[in-house]
This record gives sequence, structure tokens and C-alpha cells, in this order.
Amino acid sequence: MAYFSSGGNQDPGEDVTLSDIAVRCEHAGKKFCKSLKKSMLYGGLDIFGSVFGAVPDSTILRPEEFWAVDEVSFELKRGESFGIIGPNGSGKSTLLKMLNGIFMPDKGRITVNGKMGALIQVGAGFHPMLSGRENIYINGAILGMTKKELDRKFDSIVDFADISDFLDSPVKFYSSGMYVRLGFAIAVHCEPDILLIDEILAVGDKAFQIKCYQRMHEIKKKGTTIILVSHNEYVVREHTGRCLYLNHGKQRSMGPSEETINVYIKDVYEQRSQQRTVNNSQDPNKQKYAEIIGLKFCNVQGRETSFIESGAALDVFIEFMVHEDMDKPILGVNFYADDGALVYGANSHYEQFEVKEFLRGPHSVKIHIPHFYLPTNDYLCSVVVAQENVGNLIDWHDSRYKLVVGRAPNARGLLKLPTQWEILK
Repeated sequence: MAYFSSGGNQDPGEDVTLSDIAVRCEHAGKKFCKSLKKSMLYGGLDIFGSVFGAVPDSTILRPEEFWAVDEVSFELKRGESFGIIGPNGSGKSTLLKMLNGIFMPDKGRITVNGKMGALIQVGAGFHPMLSGRENIYINGAILGMTKKELDRKFDSIVDFADISDFLDSPVKFYSSGMYVRLGFAIAVHCEPDILLIDEILAVGDKAFQIKCYQRMHEIKKKGTTIILVSHNEYVVREHTGRCLYLNHGKQRSMGPSEETINVYIKDVYEQRSQQRTVNNSQDPNKQKYAEIIGLKFCNVQGRETSFIESGAALDVFIEFMVHEDMDKPILGVNFYADDGALVYGANSHYEQFEVKEFLRGPHSVKIHIPHFYLPTNDYLCSVVVAQENVGNLIDWHDSRYKLVVGRAPNARGLLKLPTQWEILK
């Protein structure tokens, strides 16, 4: 059992019952300094003061300091899978390093109950001049495995990492993917009670990622607690039960992964720059014919959602306000993959959904897609309102709405298509 606190040690008189608790984080915070010179100055003053018994108050910010993680609290039970999401710079990796004991909290307390395995940074724990074989023993020893245990698991580690052809080469010649494969293989073979995984799994190829997630499910069934940091909402949704959303170092939301991810997605698109609009008039003060209010996705049960399984029914609702009567309006939506490729689009004009006019006032249009057969991926949706006789766009929300498409049940591959089987002979 490990205790990390701003005071340095646990209270020996405190009665802590942690039989079912793997990780407990209590009002934890970590601060850094923006200025290198002041950071070195503060470090020297802190060391000098501690020598003479003047312990500095680490909970107070000094000039140029800021909280990278601030007042974060959660508790994980054994065997629980937990996600951490948030934009770049929100404190996710810092929190993971605090949980692993690399950073000590400047305030609050973190309690870790069990052996820790971590995959936080590519190449962490490896000596670049030593071979893969030698680094297996070094990294395994760091994670608490004995030589006898490593001898027994050596072949399994090499087989999982798939580096047998380069086992005796210095790891400085390894690719990032090879580093990740070897690091993950060692981490899961140390049979950790708690496994920390940062975004670096994204470095590996697709086949290796699938193998990693399968192994994660296996060790989770054995009682291992898994903490996963990822920018991929589908991965977090698929592999975790609860989720923490960090923003600017603070705990923005925490709860079931589905609900927390929806809060994150909503925040992301509310914080985006003002929607790009195209108007028929160059005068910015002139009111547009119509203005898009918003767009939402609903599943077959009629509930609003940002996640749908490939092949399921999807309803797209477009809400907009018409300021001046519009003749021959046109509505359209486009879905873009995470690499920017246009995957699917629907346009009322091309699909012969003719509307003679929209009168002034609020309007709502539903696009029903009986089977949304897009492959598993994250998609951004754009929506447009145009007018045929004007010949240009009236309003346009560019890639503002996110939809995550998950794998269909029993699908073999990225999507599942309807089939008809027939015996001919």
C-alpha cells in the first residue's frame, strides 16, 4: 500500500479500510511553475528551508505558479475500469503520474492499494543502449518481478510483443510502435493490481490495439483495476464503466462513461470558435434570411444521443429560425471521418424533398436514416441551410456536431451489412 500526500507520509494513527479500494484520490493537486528560473529558485528555497525545519506551505501558489491538477477526488474499487478524458493540457497525464508516484501531490492525498503497472510514456523504463532482451529484465525488475518470474514469463512477453526478430538489438533502433508493444507486454505480465495506460496505445497498429484491449478485458476479469487515458471517446466508452472529465486541471464531471463523455463533447463544441457562416450579403450587420439553431441525433428509442451502433436507425433533427420568408429552401448534412474525409451526405434537393417555402418563424426538420451503415469511427457533422433561387448558402455550421459510431453486435469487421442467404444446390 502506498500513500502519496502533500505532507509526505500517512497518519499512522488513521484507520484506513481499503480491502475493496484500489485507488483513493482525495482533493489532490499538483502545481508547476511557468518560469524555469523561478522554478529553480523556489526549489532551492524549499530545500534550504526544509533543512532548517521551515517546511513550505505547498498549497499556496507563488508568482508564475499554476495548478496543473487541482482538487481532484475519486475512489476506485478493485476490478473497476476507469477512464480519464479532457482536452490537451487538462492535466490527464499529470494525474496519471501522480497516481504512479512519479509526481508527489502538492496538496491532498492519494492512496494506492496494490502492485502498479504503468504504460505512461513511450520508452519509459528502457535503456536505449541495451537490447530488448536486457530491457525486459530491467523493466520487469522495476515493476517488481523477480528474475525467476521473468525467466518463466520471458517467452510469453516476447511472443505478445512480437519482437523476436529484434530481441537482441539495442532498443534505440526500435520504432515507437515496438517500444509500446514491449512496454505493454511487460506491464501486463507483471500481473498488476492496478494498470495505468496513457494515450500511447494509439501509437501501435490496429491489430496490436485489439490484442491489448482483449488482454485488458482478461486481466480485468481477474480483478485488475484499469485506469485509461484517451482522446478516443469510443475507446473510453467501450472499455470503461466510469469516467473523469478534466478541464484546466479541475474535475469538470465524473460518472458513467456515457454521461461524462456527452458532457465533454458538449463542452468541446460550445468552446469552438464562432460558427463559420456564409451570407448572400457582404454587410455583416444585415440580418440573414435564416439562422441554424442547432442539430441533434436521436436513437431508435427517440432519446438524444452522441453514440450509435453501426447499422442502427438514426434520426437527425435540424432546428432553425427563418427571419424572412424563404422560397425553395435547401437543407443538407455532411458526415466527416476523423481524418477529414467526407463519408456521407444528405441533401434535400438531390433527394427530391422539395419544400416550396419556409415562412418566418421557428422550424424543425427530421432526417430519418433507417440503417446508418457507417464504419466504426468518430464523425463530425456539418449542417447547411441554402436557398435555391438565391444560389448560395444562408447559414452553415461547420463540423460542429460529433457522432460516435460503434461496432454492431456480432459484426466481423468495422460494420455489419444485411445479407440474404440461399441454398442453391
